[in-house]
Amino acid sequence: MATPLTTTRTRSGLPRRAGRRPAWRLLLAYVRPYRWTLLGGGALGFLGGLAALAQPLAAKLVVETLGERGALVGPVALLTVVTLGGAALSAAGLYVLGRAAESVVLTARQRLVHQLLRLRVGAVDRLEPGDLLSRVTSDTTLLRSVSTYGLVQSVNAVFVLVGSLAVMAALDAVLLLVTLGVLALNALALVLVVPRIRGATQRSQAAVGHIGAELERTLGAFRTVKASGAEQREETAVGDAARVAWRRGVEVARWTAAMEASAALAVQVSFLAVLGVGGVRVAAGVLPVSSLIAFLLYLFLLSEPVSALANGVTQLQSGLAAVVRMRELQELPTEPLAGDGPAPLAPDTYHAPAAVAFHDVWFRYPDADDVWVHRGLSFALPAGGLTAIVGPSGTGKSTVFALLERYYEPDSGAITVDGVDVRDWPLEELRAAIGYVEQDAPILAGTLRENLCLATPGVGDDDLRAVLTLTRLDDLLEGAADGLDSPIGHRGTTLSGGERQRIAIARALLRRPRILLLDEATSQLDAVNELALRDLAEAVAVTTTVLVVAHRLSTVTSADRIIVVEDGEVRAMGTHEELMEGSDLYERLATTQLLAAQT
Repeated sequence: MATPLTTTRTRSGLPRRAGRRPAWRLLLAYVRPYRWTLLGGGALGFLGGLAALAQPLAAKLVVETLGERGALVGPVALLTVVTLGGAALSAAGLYVLGRAAESVVLTARQRLVHQLLRLRVGAVDRLEPGDLLSRVTSDTTLLRSVSTYGLVQSVNAVFVLVGSLAVMAALDAVLLLVTLGVLALNALALVLVVPRIRGATQRSQAAVGHIGAELERTLGAFRTVKASGAEQREETAVGDAARVAWRRGVEVARWTAAMEASAALAVQVSFLAVLGVGGVRVAAGVLPVSSLIAFLLYLFLLSEPVSALANGVTQLQSGLAAVVRMRELQELPTEPLAGDGPAPLAPDTYHAPAAVAFHDVWFRYPDADDVWVHRGLSFALPAGGLTAIVGPSGTGKSTVFALLERYYEPDSGAITVDGVDVRDWPLEELRAAIGYVEQDAPILAGTLRENLCLATPGVGDDDLRAVLTLTRLDDLLEGAADGLDSPIGHRGTTLSGGERQRIAIARALLRRPRILLLDEATSQLDAVNELALRDLAEAVAVTTTVLVVAHRLSTVTSADRIIVVEDGEVRAMGTHEELMEGSDLYERLATTQLLAAQT
Protein backbone atom coordinates (compact mmCIF):
# COMPACT_ATOMS: atom_id res chain seq x y z
CA MET A 1 0.00 0.00 0.00
CA ALA A 2 1.37 3.41 -0.96
CA THR A 3 2.38 5.74 1.82
CA PRO A 4 0.10 8.82 1.87
CA LEU A 5 1.66 12.23 1.48
CA THR A 6 1.92 14.34 4.60
CA THR A 7 1.18 18.02 3.92
CA THR A 8 2.37 20.96 6.00
CA ARG A 9 2.44 24.63 5.10
CA THR A 10 5.28 27.09 4.82
CA ARG A 11 5.19 30.55 6.37
CA SER A 12 3.74 31.93 3.11
CA GLY A 13 0.93 29.37 3.12
CA LEU A 14 2.26 27.14 0.34
CA PRO A 15 2.11 23.38 0.81
CA ARG A 16 5.12 21.34 1.78
CA ARG A 17 4.72 17.60 1.50
CA ALA A 18 6.73 14.65 2.67
CA GLY A 19 7.36 11.65 0.46
CA ARG A 20 7.95 13.60 -2.74
CA ARG A 21 10.58 13.24 -5.43
CA PRO A 22 14.02 14.49 -4.32
CA ALA A 23 14.79 18.08 -5.25
CA TRP A 24 17.70 17.04 -7.46
CA ARG A 25 15.37 15.08 -9.72
CA LEU A 26 13.17 18.13 -10.15
CA LEU A 27 16.27 20.18 -10.93
CA LEU A 28 17.27 17.71 -13.63
CA ALA A 29 13.76 17.98 -15.09
CA TYR A 30 14.39 21.69 -15.76
CA VAL A 31 17.83 21.00 -17.23
CA ARG A 32 16.96 17.91 -19.31
CA PRO A 33 15.52 19.75 -22.38
CA TYR A 34 18.87 21.50 -22.84
CA ARG A 35 21.10 18.56 -21.99
CA TRP A 36 22.73 18.38 -25.44
CA THR A 37 23.56 22.09 -25.47
CA LEU A 38 24.92 21.79 -21.96
CA LEU A 39 26.92 18.72 -22.92
CA GLY A 40 28.29 20.58 -25.95
CA GLY A 41 29.36 23.51 -23.80
CA GLY A 42 30.76 21.10 -21.25
CA ALA A 43 32.72 19.27 -23.97
CA LEU A 44 34.29 22.54 -25.12
CA GLY A 45 35.18 23.35 -21.53
CA PHE A 46 36.55 19.86 -21.06
CA LEU A 47 38.81 20.26 -24.10
CA GLY A 48 39.95 23.55 -22.65
CA GLY A 49 40.70 21.72 -19.43
CA LEU A 50 42.74 19.11 -21.31
CA ALA A 51 44.72 21.91 -22.90
CA ALA A 52 45.32 23.30 -19.42
CA LEU A 53 46.53 19.86 -18.32
CA ALA A 54 49.05 19.87 -21.17
CA GLN A 55 50.50 23.26 -20.22
CA PRO A 56 52.72 22.04 -17.34
CA LEU A 57 54.05 19.22 -19.52
CA ALA A 58 54.81 21.75 -22.28
CA ALA A 59 56.51 23.95 -19.67
CA LYS A 60 58.50 20.90 -18.46
CA LEU A 61 59.63 20.34 -22.05
CA VAL A 62 60.78 23.99 -22.29
CA VAL A 63 62.78 23.62 -19.03
CA GLU A 64 64.40 20.38 -20.18
CA THR A 65 65.25 21.91 -23.58
CA LEU A 66 66.88 24.85 -21.81
CA GLY A 67 68.92 22.44 -19.72
CA GLU A 68 70.05 20.61 -22.81
CA ARG A 69 70.67 23.89 -24.70
CA GLY A 70 68.42 22.68 -27.49
CA ALA A 71 66.25 24.65 -29.93
CA LEU A 72 63.37 26.39 -28.10
CA VAL A 73 61.20 27.26 -31.11
CA GLY A 74 59.25 24.00 -31.10
CA PRO A 75 58.63 23.74 -27.33
CA VAL A 76 57.72 27.44 -27.02
CA ALA A 77 55.36 27.20 -30.04
CA LEU A 78 53.73 24.13 -28.48
CA LEU A 79 53.28 25.94 -25.16
CA THR A 80 51.77 28.96 -26.95
CA VAL A 81 49.32 26.88 -29.00
CA VAL A 82 48.25 24.88 -25.95
CA THR A 83 47.73 28.05 -23.86
CA LEU A 84 45.82 30.08 -26.49
CA GLY A 85 43.84 27.10 -27.76
CA GLY A 86 42.80 26.16 -24.24
CA ALA A 87 41.68 29.72 -23.52
CA ALA A 88 39.62 29.85 -26.75
CA LEU A 89 37.96 26.52 -26.06
CA SER A 90 37.16 27.50 -22.48
CA ALA A 91 35.64 30.83 -23.61
CA ALA A 92 33.48 29.11 -26.23
CA GLY A 93 32.34 26.58 -23.66
CA LEU A 94 31.39 29.30 -21.19
CA TYR A 95 29.32 31.09 -23.84
CA VAL A 96 27.42 27.94 -24.83
CA LEU A 97 26.80 27.08 -21.18
CA GLY A 98 25.65 30.64 -20.41
CA ARG A 99 23.20 30.57 -23.31
CA ALA A 100 21.82 27.21 -22.22
CA ALA A 101 21.53 28.42 -18.62
CA GLU A 102 19.45 31.41 -19.73
CA SER A 103 17.20 29.01 -21.63
CA VAL A 104 16.75 26.93 -18.46
CA VAL A 105 15.72 30.07 -16.56
CA LEU A 106 13.31 31.09 -19.35
CA THR A 107 11.64 27.68 -19.34
CA ALA A 108 11.30 27.68 -15.55
CA ARG A 109 9.73 31.14 -15.57
CA GLN A 110 7.32 30.21 -18.34
CA ARG A 111 6.23 27.11 -16.43
CA LEU A 112 5.71 29.03 -13.20
CA VAL A 113 3.77 31.84 -14.91
CA HIS A 114 1.62 29.20 -16.62
CA GLN A 115 1.02 27.65 -13.20
CA LEU A 116 0.33 30.98 -11.48
CA LEU A 117 -2.32 32.12 -13.94
CA ARG A 118 -4.15 28.80 -13.64
CA LEU A 119 -4.17 28.55 -9.86
CA ARG A 120 -7.53 28.31 -8.18
CA VAL A 121 -8.71 31.58 -6.71
CA GLY A 122 -9.02 30.00 -3.29
CA ALA A 123 -5.33 29.04 -3.35
CA VAL A 124 -4.18 32.54 -4.34
CA ASP A 125 -6.36 34.19 -1.68
CA ARG A 126 -4.26 32.55 1.04
CA LEU A 127 -0.89 33.63 -0.36
CA GLU A 128 1.26 36.74 -0.45
CA PRO A 129 1.61 38.09 -4.02
CA GLY A 130 5.10 39.45 -3.32
CA ASP A 131 6.35 36.01 -2.29
CA LEU A 132 4.84 34.46 -5.42
CA LEU A 133 6.62 37.05 -7.57
CA SER A 134 9.89 36.26 -5.80
CA ARG A 135 9.56 32.60 -6.72
CA VAL A 136 9.09 33.47 -10.39
CA THR A 137 11.92 36.03 -10.53
CA SER A 138 14.52 35.61 -7.80
CA ASP A 139 14.33 31.83 -7.33
CA THR A 140 14.43 31.02 -11.02
CA THR A 141 17.54 33.19 -11.41
CA LEU A 142 19.44 30.73 -9.22
CA LEU A 143 18.91 28.06 -11.89
CA ARG A 144 21.26 30.02 -14.16
CA SER A 145 24.27 29.37 -11.95
CA VAL A 146 23.35 25.84 -11.04
CA SER A 147 23.01 24.91 -14.74
CA THR A 148 26.61 25.97 -15.38
CA TYR A 149 28.69 25.88 -12.21
CA GLY A 150 26.47 23.53 -10.28
CA LEU A 151 26.29 20.79 -12.89
CA VAL A 152 28.43 20.95 -16.02
CA GLN A 153 31.44 22.83 -14.72
CA SER A 154 31.48 20.73 -11.57
CA VAL A 155 31.65 17.60 -13.73
CA ASN A 156 34.42 19.18 -15.82
CA ALA A 157 36.22 20.15 -12.63
CA VAL A 158 36.11 16.52 -11.51
CA PHE A 159 37.60 15.35 -14.83
CA VAL A 160 40.35 17.98 -14.72
CA LEU A 161 41.02 17.11 -11.09
CA VAL A 162 41.26 13.39 -11.85
CA GLY A 163 43.41 14.06 -14.92
CA SER A 164 45.75 16.30 -12.94
CA LEU A 165 46.10 13.70 -10.20
CA ALA A 166 46.83 10.99 -12.77
CA VAL A 167 49.66 12.99 -14.33
CA MET A 168 50.95 13.92 -10.87
CA ALA A 169 50.99 10.21 -9.96
CA ALA A 170 53.13 9.56 -13.01
CA LEU A 171 55.51 12.34 -12.00
CA ASP A 172 55.93 11.28 -8.35
CA ALA A 173 53.67 8.99 -6.29
CA VAL A 174 55.04 10.19 -2.93
CA LEU A 175 54.20 13.83 -3.63
CA LEU A 176 50.77 12.74 -4.83
CA LEU A 177 50.08 11.00 -1.50
CA VAL A 178 51.05 14.19 0.33
CA THR A 179 48.63 16.17 -1.85
CA LEU A 180 45.79 13.65 -1.41
CA GLY A 181 46.18 13.71 2.36
CA VAL A 182 45.57 17.46 2.44
CA LEU A 183 42.67 17.26 -0.03
CA ALA A 184 41.00 14.54 2.05
CA LEU A 185 40.81 16.92 5.01
CA ASN A 186 39.21 19.51 2.73
CA ALA A 187 36.63 16.97 1.51
CA LEU A 188 35.65 16.28 5.13
CA ALA A 189 35.09 20.00 5.67
CA LEU A 190 32.90 20.15 2.54
CA VAL A 191 30.69 17.32 3.79
CA LEU A 192 30.01 19.26 6.98
CA VAL A 193 29.38 22.63 5.28
CA VAL A 194 27.27 21.66 2.23
CA PRO A 195 23.96 20.92 4.08
CA ARG A 196 24.27 24.21 5.94
CA ILE A 197 24.63 26.15 2.69
CA ARG A 198 21.45 24.64 1.27
CA GLY A 199 19.40 25.37 4.39
CA ALA A 200 20.76 28.90 4.66
CA THR A 201 20.02 29.60 0.98
CA GLN A 202 16.44 28.39 1.30
CA ARG A 203 15.88 30.64 4.33
CA SER A 204 17.49 33.54 2.47
CA GLN A 205 15.19 33.15 -0.55
CA ALA A 206 12.16 32.96 1.72
CA ALA A 207 13.25 36.20 3.41
CA VAL A 208 13.63 37.91 0.02
CA GLY A 209 10.12 36.78 -0.84
CA HIS A 210 8.85 38.32 2.40
CA ILE A 211 10.35 41.68 1.38
CA GLY A 212 8.38 41.47 -1.86
CA ALA A 213 5.23 40.66 0.07
CA GLU A 214 5.68 43.67 2.37
CA LEU A 215 6.39 46.00 -0.55
CA GLU A 216 3.40 44.72 -2.51
CA ARG A 217 1.20 45.30 0.53
CA THR A 218 2.42 48.90 0.86
CA LEU A 219 2.42 49.84 -2.81
CA GLY A 220 -0.99 48.24 -3.31
CA ALA A 221 -2.45 50.81 -0.91
CA PHE A 222 0.01 53.62 -1.65
CA ARG A 223 -2.45 56.50 -1.45
CA THR A 224 -4.05 55.12 1.69
CA VAL A 225 -0.62 54.87 3.34
CA LYS A 226 0.10 58.50 2.52
CA ALA A 227 -3.35 59.70 3.56
CA SER A 228 -2.92 57.89 6.88
CA GLY A 229 0.55 59.34 7.48
CA ALA A 230 1.79 55.75 7.81
CA GLU A 231 4.93 56.08 5.69
CA GLN A 232 7.25 55.66 8.67
CA ARG A 233 5.43 52.60 9.99
CA GLU A 234 5.41 50.95 6.57
CA GLU A 235 9.09 51.84 6.09
CA THR A 236 9.82 50.16 9.41
CA ALA A 237 7.88 47.03 8.40
CA VAL A 238 9.69 46.72 5.07
CA GLY A 239 12.98 47.59 6.76
CA ASP A 240 12.47 44.80 9.32
CA ALA A 241 11.89 42.34 6.48
CA ALA A 242 15.01 43.65 4.73
CA ARG A 243 17.07 43.17 7.90
CA VAL A 244 15.86 39.58 8.20
CA ALA A 245 16.88 39.02 4.57
CA TRP A 246 20.25 40.61 5.34
CA ARG A 247 20.82 38.23 8.24
CA ARG A 248 19.88 35.27 6.08
CA GLY A 249 22.16 36.49 3.30
CA VAL A 250 25.04 36.93 5.75
CA GLU A 251 24.45 33.35 6.91
CA VAL A 252 24.78 32.14 3.32
CA ALA A 253 27.89 34.27 2.83
CA ARG A 254 29.45 32.87 6.00
CA TRP A 255 29.09 29.24 4.97
CA THR A 256 30.05 29.97 1.37
CA ALA A 257 33.17 31.77 2.54
CA ALA A 258 34.01 28.84 4.79
CA MET A 259 33.78 26.45 1.86
CA GLU A 260 35.83 28.58 -0.54
CA ALA A 261 38.43 29.37 2.11
CA SER A 262 38.73 25.68 2.90
CA ALA A 263 39.32 24.88 -0.78
CA ALA A 264 41.93 27.65 -1.14
CA LEU A 265 43.66 26.61 2.09
CA ALA A 266 43.85 23.00 0.90
CA VAL A 267 45.76 24.03 -2.23
CA GLN A 268 48.09 26.34 -0.28
CA VAL A 269 48.88 23.72 2.36
CA SER A 270 49.41 21.15 -0.39
CA PHE A 271 51.87 23.50 -2.10
CA LEU A 272 53.89 24.04 1.06
CA ALA A 273 53.92 20.31 1.87
CA VAL A 274 54.91 19.35 -1.68
CA LEU A 275 57.58 22.06 -1.78
CA GLY A 276 59.11 20.75 1.44
CA VAL A 277 58.93 17.04 0.64
CA GLY A 278 59.82 17.62 -3.02
CA GLY A 279 62.85 19.72 -2.07
CA VAL A 280 64.14 16.89 0.08
CA ARG A 281 63.63 14.38 -2.76
CA VAL A 282 65.40 16.66 -5.28
CA ALA A 283 68.30 17.09 -2.87
CA ALA A 284 68.49 13.31 -2.47
CA GLY A 285 68.63 12.95 -6.26
CA VAL A 286 65.42 10.91 -6.35
CA LEU A 287 63.40 13.52 -8.26
CA PRO A 288 64.52 15.73 -11.18
CA VAL A 289 64.07 19.49 -10.80
CA SER A 290 61.96 19.62 -13.97
CA SER A 291 59.56 17.04 -12.52
CA LEU A 292 59.24 19.05 -9.29
CA ILE A 293 58.48 22.22 -11.30
CA ALA A 294 55.89 20.34 -13.38
CA PHE A 295 54.35 18.86 -10.23
CA LEU A 296 54.10 22.32 -8.62
CA LEU A 297 52.50 23.68 -11.79
CA TYR A 298 49.92 20.91 -11.66
CA LEU A 299 49.36 21.72 -8.03
CA PHE A 300 48.68 25.32 -8.98
CA LEU A 301 46.41 24.01 -11.73
CA LEU A 302 44.51 22.06 -9.08
CA SER A 303 43.38 25.30 -7.47
CA GLU A 304 41.01 26.02 -10.37
CA PRO A 305 39.09 22.70 -10.40
CA VAL A 306 39.06 22.53 -6.60
CA SER A 307 37.66 26.07 -6.45
CA ALA A 308 35.22 25.34 -9.28
CA LEU A 309 34.08 22.19 -7.51
CA ALA A 310 33.52 24.07 -4.25
CA ASN A 311 31.68 26.83 -6.11
CA GLY A 312 29.66 24.25 -8.02
CA VAL A 313 28.57 22.51 -4.82
CA THR A 314 27.53 25.90 -3.40
CA GLN A 315 25.56 26.77 -6.53
CA LEU A 316 23.99 23.31 -6.58
CA GLN A 317 22.74 23.74 -3.01
CA SER A 318 21.33 27.18 -3.90
CA GLY A 319 19.61 25.71 -6.94
CA LEU A 320 18.13 22.84 -4.93
CA ALA A 321 16.81 25.35 -2.38
CA ALA A 322 15.21 27.37 -5.18
CA VAL A 323 13.68 24.24 -6.73
CA VAL A 324 12.09 23.36 -3.39
CA ARG A 325 10.39 26.78 -3.28
CA MET A 326 9.32 26.49 -6.93
CA ARG A 327 7.94 23.02 -6.27
CA GLU A 328 5.76 24.38 -3.46
CA LEU A 329 4.18 26.72 -5.99
CA GLN A 330 3.71 23.96 -8.55
CA GLU A 331 1.88 21.78 -6.02
CA LEU A 332 -0.92 24.29 -5.53
CA PRO A 333 -4.29 23.25 -7.00
CA THR A 334 -5.02 24.54 -10.50
CA GLU A 335 -8.09 24.84 -12.68
CA PRO A 336 -8.54 22.34 -15.52
CA LEU A 337 -6.93 23.29 -18.81
CA ALA A 338 -8.88 23.60 -22.04
CA GLY A 339 -9.64 20.09 -23.25
CA ASP A 340 -9.19 18.51 -19.82
CA GLY A 341 -12.75 19.17 -18.65
CA PRO A 342 -16.18 18.16 -19.96
CA ALA A 343 -16.95 18.09 -23.67
CA PRO A 344 -18.14 21.35 -25.28
CA LEU A 345 -21.86 22.04 -25.20
CA ALA A 346 -24.06 22.25 -28.26
CA PRO A 347 -23.44 25.42 -30.36
CA ASP A 348 -27.10 26.47 -30.23
CA THR A 349 -26.75 27.20 -26.49
CA TYR A 350 -24.11 29.89 -26.94
CA HIS A 351 -26.17 33.04 -27.52
CA ALA A 352 -29.50 32.92 -25.66
CA PRO A 353 -29.83 34.18 -22.08
CA ALA A 354 -29.31 31.41 -19.54
CA ALA A 355 -31.37 30.19 -16.61
CA VAL A 356 -29.54 30.04 -13.27
CA ALA A 357 -30.36 27.93 -10.21
CA PHE A 358 -28.80 27.15 -6.83
CA HIS A 359 -29.88 23.83 -5.33
CA ASP A 360 -29.34 23.50 -1.56
CA VAL A 361 -25.83 24.96 -1.78
CA TRP A 362 -23.63 24.81 1.31
CA PHE A 363 -20.30 26.64 1.15
CA ARG A 364 -17.52 27.83 3.40
CA TYR A 365 -14.22 29.36 2.38
CA PRO A 366 -11.05 27.24 2.62
CA ASP A 367 -9.52 27.17 6.11
CA ALA A 368 -12.67 28.87 7.50
CA ASP A 369 -13.46 25.91 9.79
CA ASP A 370 -17.19 25.93 10.57
CA VAL A 371 -18.00 29.44 9.34
CA TRP A 372 -20.61 28.71 6.68
CA VAL A 373 -21.26 31.42 4.09
CA HIS A 374 -24.17 29.61 2.47
CA ARG A 375 -26.47 27.27 4.38
CA GLY A 376 -28.64 25.44 1.91
CA LEU A 377 -28.98 28.41 -0.46
CA SER A 378 -31.65 27.69 -3.09
CA PHE A 379 -33.29 29.77 -5.81
CA ALA A 380 -34.16 29.43 -9.49
CA LEU A 381 -34.05 32.26 -12.04
CA PRO A 382 -35.52 32.07 -15.55
CA ALA A 383 -33.52 33.01 -18.61
CA GLY A 384 -33.44 36.75 -19.13
CA GLY A 385 -34.65 39.54 -16.87
CA LEU A 386 -33.08 41.56 -14.06
CA THR A 387 -32.62 39.98 -10.64
CA ALA A 388 -31.33 41.86 -7.59
CA ILE A 389 -29.74 40.14 -4.59
CA VAL A 390 -30.00 42.09 -1.33
CA GLY A 391 -29.32 41.39 2.31
CA PRO A 392 -27.24 42.48 5.29
CA SER A 393 -23.46 42.71 4.87
CA GLY A 394 -21.60 39.41 5.13
CA THR A 395 -24.50 37.20 4.05
CA GLY A 396 -22.71 35.77 0.98
CA LYS A 397 -24.25 37.89 -1.80
CA SER A 398 -20.97 38.37 -3.71
CA THR A 399 -20.07 34.74 -3.04
CA VAL A 400 -23.00 33.76 -5.26
CA PHE A 401 -21.10 35.28 -8.18
CA ALA A 402 -17.80 33.65 -7.15
CA LEU A 403 -19.50 30.24 -7.14
CA LEU A 404 -21.14 30.87 -10.51
CA GLU A 405 -17.72 31.68 -11.99
CA ARG A 406 -16.36 28.53 -10.30
CA TYR A 407 -13.71 30.45 -8.43
CA TYR A 408 -14.74 28.13 -5.60
CA GLU A 409 -16.60 24.83 -5.45
CA PRO A 410 -19.58 24.34 -3.10
CA ASP A 411 -19.15 21.90 -0.25
CA SER A 412 -22.48 20.34 -1.18
CA GLY A 413 -25.45 21.03 -3.41
CA ALA A 414 -25.38 22.03 -7.07
CA ILE A 415 -25.35 25.16 -9.21
CA THR A 416 -26.83 24.91 -12.68
CA VAL A 417 -26.80 27.10 -15.77
CA ASP A 418 -29.51 26.12 -18.24
CA GLY A 419 -30.07 23.00 -16.18
CA VAL A 420 -26.46 21.84 -16.54
CA ASP A 421 -24.28 21.63 -13.41
CA VAL A 422 -21.51 24.21 -13.72
CA ARG A 423 -19.04 21.42 -12.95
CA ASP A 424 -20.16 19.75 -16.19
CA TRP A 425 -19.51 22.87 -18.23
CA PRO A 426 -16.10 23.32 -19.88
CA LEU A 427 -14.62 26.05 -17.71
CA GLU A 428 -13.69 28.31 -20.62
CA GLU A 429 -17.21 28.09 -22.07
CA LEU A 430 -18.80 28.80 -18.71
CA ARG A 431 -16.77 31.94 -18.16
CA ALA A 432 -17.18 33.03 -21.77
CA ALA A 433 -20.95 32.97 -21.15
CA ILE A 434 -20.62 35.24 -18.11
CA GLY A 435 -19.76 38.93 -17.92
CA TYR A 436 -18.56 39.74 -14.39
CA VAL A 437 -18.13 43.26 -13.01
CA GLU A 438 -16.35 43.06 -9.66
CA GLN A 439 -17.09 45.33 -6.75
CA ASP A 440 -13.72 47.11 -6.84
CA ALA A 441 -13.67 47.20 -10.69
CA PRO A 442 -9.96 46.41 -11.17
CA ILE A 443 -8.15 48.20 -13.98
CA LEU A 444 -4.88 46.95 -15.46
CA ALA A 445 -1.92 49.16 -16.30
CA GLY A 446 -2.01 49.94 -20.00
CA THR A 447 -4.24 51.74 -22.46
CA LEU A 448 -8.00 52.24 -22.54
CA ARG A 449 -8.20 49.83 -25.49
CA GLU A 450 -6.21 47.11 -23.70
CA ASN A 451 -8.54 47.28 -20.70
CA LEU A 452 -11.70 47.22 -22.76
CA CYS A 453 -10.46 44.36 -24.97
CA LEU A 454 -9.09 42.20 -22.16
CA ALA A 455 -11.69 39.47 -22.84
CA THR A 456 -12.34 40.32 -26.51
CA PRO A 457 -8.97 41.08 -28.15
CA GLY A 458 -10.35 41.06 -31.70
CA VAL A 459 -13.16 43.58 -31.25
CA GLY A 460 -13.28 46.52 -33.68
CA ASP A 461 -13.22 50.26 -32.97
CA ASP A 462 -16.89 50.68 -33.90
CA ASP A 463 -17.98 48.20 -31.24
CA LEU A 464 -15.67 49.85 -28.73
CA ARG A 465 -17.12 53.30 -29.38
CA ALA A 466 -20.66 51.93 -29.21
CA VAL A 467 -20.12 50.35 -25.79
CA LEU A 468 -18.41 53.51 -24.53
CA THR A 469 -21.51 55.44 -25.54
CA LEU A 470 -23.75 52.96 -23.72
CA THR A 471 -21.71 53.32 -20.52
CA ARG A 472 -21.43 57.13 -20.86
CA LEU A 473 -17.68 57.15 -21.35
CA ASP A 474 -17.83 59.40 -24.43
CA ASP A 475 -16.33 62.33 -22.54
CA LEU A 476 -13.42 60.19 -21.34
CA LEU A 477 -12.67 59.11 -24.90
CA GLU A 478 -12.95 62.64 -26.30
CA GLY A 479 -10.64 64.05 -23.63
CA ALA A 480 -7.98 61.39 -24.14
CA ALA A 481 -5.02 62.65 -26.17
CA ASP A 482 -4.52 59.33 -28.01
CA GLY A 483 -8.11 58.17 -27.97
CA LEU A 484 -8.51 54.46 -27.33
CA ASP A 485 -4.74 54.07 -27.14
CA SER A 486 -4.32 56.57 -24.31
CA PRO A 487 -2.59 55.16 -21.19
CA ILE A 488 -4.74 55.19 -18.07
CA GLY A 489 -2.03 54.70 -15.45
CA HIS A 490 -1.18 51.92 -13.06
CA ARG A 491 -4.45 50.40 -11.80
CA GLY A 492 -6.31 53.27 -13.47
CA THR A 493 -4.91 55.99 -11.22
CA THR A 494 -5.77 58.66 -13.80
CA LEU A 495 -9.46 57.70 -13.67
CA SER A 496 -12.22 58.43 -11.20
CA GLY A 497 -13.87 55.59 -9.31
CA GLY A 498 -16.99 55.93 -11.46
CA GLU A 499 -14.95 55.81 -14.67
CA ARG A 500 -13.21 52.66 -13.52
CA GLN A 501 -16.56 51.02 -12.79
CA ARG A 502 -17.98 52.02 -16.17
CA ILE A 503 -14.89 50.69 -17.98
CA ALA A 504 -15.35 47.38 -16.15
CA ILE A 505 -19.01 47.32 -17.22
CA ALA A 506 -18.08 48.15 -20.83
CA ARG A 507 -15.48 45.36 -20.78
CA ALA A 508 -18.12 42.88 -19.61
CA LEU A 509 -20.69 44.02 -22.20
CA LEU A 510 -18.21 43.55 -25.05
CA ARG A 511 -18.31 39.81 -24.36
CA ARG A 512 -22.03 39.78 -25.24
CA PRO A 513 -22.57 37.52 -22.22
CA ARG A 514 -25.51 35.22 -21.61
CA ILE A 515 -25.30 36.12 -17.92
CA LEU A 516 -24.21 39.53 -16.63
CA LEU A 517 -23.09 39.77 -12.98
CA LEU A 518 -22.93 43.27 -11.49
CA ASP A 519 -21.45 43.36 -7.98
CA GLU A 520 -22.20 46.80 -6.49
CA ALA A 521 -21.62 48.25 -9.96
CA THR A 522 -23.26 51.57 -9.06
CA SER A 523 -21.46 52.16 -5.77
CA GLN A 524 -19.15 54.86 -7.17
CA LEU A 525 -21.52 56.42 -9.72
CA ASP A 526 -23.27 59.75 -9.36
CA ALA A 527 -27.07 59.95 -9.61
CA VAL A 528 -27.08 60.72 -13.33
CA ASN A 529 -24.76 57.88 -14.30
CA GLU A 530 -26.50 55.52 -11.87
CA LEU A 531 -29.81 56.19 -13.56
CA ALA A 532 -28.20 55.63 -16.97
CA LEU A 533 -26.70 52.33 -15.77
CA ARG A 534 -30.05 51.21 -14.42
CA ASP A 535 -31.64 51.90 -17.78
CA LEU A 536 -28.78 50.05 -19.47
CA ALA A 537 -29.22 47.02 -17.20
CA GLU A 538 -32.92 46.94 -17.95
CA ALA A 539 -32.22 47.11 -21.68
CA VAL A 540 -29.55 44.37 -21.51
CA ALA A 541 -31.91 42.18 -19.46
CA VAL A 542 -34.04 41.69 -22.56
CA THR A 543 -31.33 39.51 -24.17
CA THR A 544 -29.23 38.61 -21.12
CA THR A 545 -29.80 37.23 -17.64
CA VAL A 546 -28.71 40.09 -15.35
CA LEU A 547 -27.91 39.56 -11.66
CA VAL A 548 -27.16 42.58 -9.49
CA VAL A 549 -25.84 42.72 -5.95
CA ALA A 550 -27.01 46.13 -4.78
CA HIS A 551 -27.51 48.32 -1.73
CA ARG A 552 -29.13 51.27 -3.49
CA LEU A 553 -32.91 51.31 -3.51
CA SER A 554 -33.13 52.80 -7.01
CA THR A 555 -31.38 49.74 -8.48
CA VAL A 556 -33.56 47.31 -6.55
CA THR A 557 -37.02 48.70 -7.22
CA SER A 558 -36.80 48.26 -11.01
CA ALA A 559 -35.73 44.59 -10.82
CA ASP A 560 -38.00 41.86 -12.18
CA ARG A 561 -37.38 39.92 -9.01
CA ILE A 562 -35.46 40.45 -5.77
CA ILE A 563 -33.80 37.73 -3.70
CA VAL A 564 -33.46 38.55 0.00
CA VAL A 565 -30.56 36.69 1.63
CA GLU A 566 -29.67 36.46 5.32
CA ASP A 567 -27.30 34.11 7.15
CA GLY A 568 -26.58 32.25 3.91
CA GLU A 569 -30.21 31.42 3.19
CA VAL A 570 -32.94 32.85 0.96
CA ARG A 571 -35.49 34.54 3.22
CA ALA A 572 -37.83 35.89 0.56
CA MET A 573 -38.17 36.41 -3.18
CA GLY A 574 -40.44 38.65 -5.22
CA THR A 575 -40.87 42.13 -6.63
CA HIS A 576 -40.24 45.30 -4.64
CA GLU A 577 -43.95 45.81 -4.00
CA GLU A 578 -44.51 42.17 -3.00
CA LEU A 579 -41.58 42.15 -0.60
CA MET A 580 -42.52 45.46 1.00
CA GLU A 581 -45.80 43.82 1.96
CA GLY A 582 -44.64 40.30 2.72
CA SER A 583 -41.06 40.49 4.10
CA ASP A 584 -40.19 42.31 7.31
CA LEU A 585 -36.46 41.90 6.58
CA TYR A 586 -36.75 43.47 3.14
CA GLU A 587 -38.92 46.29 4.44
CA ARG A 588 -36.31 47.01 7.11
CA LEU A 589 -33.52 46.94 4.52
CA ALA A 590 -35.49 49.14 2.13
CA THR A 591 -36.23 51.78 4.76
CA THR A 592 -32.78 51.79 6.37
CA GLN A 593 -29.82 50.30 4.54
CA LEU A 594 -31.09 50.64 0.96
CA LEU A 595 -32.66 54.04 1.45
CA ALA A 596 -29.61 55.34 3.34
CA ALA A 597 -27.37 54.17 0.52
CA GLN A 598 -29.55 56.06 -1.93
CA THR A 599 -29.34 59.32 -0.05
